[in-house]
Amino acid sequence: MRPHPRGEDRPDAAMTQNIPDHLWSLDFDALPEDIARLTFPHGPGYAYDAPIPKRAYREQLRRLQLELVKLQKWVRAHNQRLVIIFEGRDAAGKGGTIRRFTRHLNPRHARTVALPKPTERERGEWYFQRYVRHLPTAGEIVFFDRSWYNRAGVERVMGFCTPEQWQAFFEEAPRFEAMLVRDGIRLFKIWLTVSRAEQLKRFYERKTNPLKSWKLSPIDHAAVGKWQAYTEAIADIFRHTHTDLAPWTVIDANDQRRARLEAMRAVLAAIDYDGKDTGAIGQPDPRIVQSGADWAETS
Repeated sequence: MRPHPRGEDRPDAAMTQNIPDHLWSLDFDALPEDIARLTFPHGPGYAYDAPIPKRAYREQLRRLQLELVKLQKWVRAHNQRLVIIFEGRDAAGKGGTIRRFTRHLNPRHARTVALPKPTERERGEWYFQRYVRHLPTAGEIVFFDRSWYNRAGVERVMGFCTPEQWQAFFEEAPRFEAMLVRDGIRLFKIWLTVSRAEQLKRFYERKTNPLKSWKLSPIDHAAVGKWQAYTEAIADIFRHTHTDLAPWTVIDANDQRRARLEAMRAVLAAIDYDGKDTGAIGQPDPRIVQSGADWAETS
């Protein structure tokens, strides 16, 4: 077991600086060996030396999914509204984590929102308007697979919006989220992060596996060369939008299974629903979980 990487000790900061720039590319037939040595669980700086054992993972996953079923029953019975945002680095495992959340939930009252790029009409609307349409009604849980934070992340880095637009977003997003929370919506913001080497490994898995090739987008290709720009954008997101009413939970997702469990714990631990089993939920793992404020301080 290793200590949680912080600041310059992060593998995506210090451990990659000696890798030649031309190797950070999707132009090869396979992931370059120099980078493969830095991927989980072989690379230096990670919180754990090995993935969580399958049996332990399945046992914990089952207990947490049972708690999620209880949570949904409580949401229905008490007309609650839950919004759970999943953001993070490309290939960090947002979709897979959401699928584990929803696997045993009643789909009539739990849905996932994964919006395509804005239509011409949507581009002429108030920025948050397309997301407001998908907010939950009473008794419903909504999972956002990416969200309004597109503006501060991919749109900013890829030049799809102006500096004035993403700067305005940082003024407006906390106010927008405060309105949601004050109106009774329980808002969770989860950020999954991976190292640069791990991200590239997963891009190559998409490139070489026909069953995953649909996941590899032109944005993914472009993201390979914009690691630092994304790092700066992420730090700004946490500095400007981690608030008391709507805090960020940041989870190291180099081990996808551990990340899925921690995301579930983050939601379940924060709500006092009927029949809650705190022993089944367990405690957050400080080696791989931190707040957005802490992440920004050490970036």
